Amino acid sequence: MAAKKTLKVTQIGSPIRREKSQEATLIGLGLNKINRTRELEDTPSVRGMIAKVQHMVRVEE
Repeated sequence: MAAKKTLKVTQIGSPIRREKSQEATLIGLGLNKINRTRELEDTPSVRGMIAKVQHMVRVEE
C-alpha cells in the first residue's frame, strides 16, 4: 500500500485585520501562531483551505 502524501504547512502571516473566515480556516488547519507547522494529508479539502489563506502560509510537499 502506498504511503499517503502529506503537506508541511507553516504559518508565516498574522490573521489580525483579516476576515474572520480566514482566521477560522487557519484554526481549522491547526495553525494559530506564527511559525507553527503542521503535517497535513494532501486532500482536495485541505488544498482548498490552503488556497484561501495562501498569503499567510508556506507549503512544502
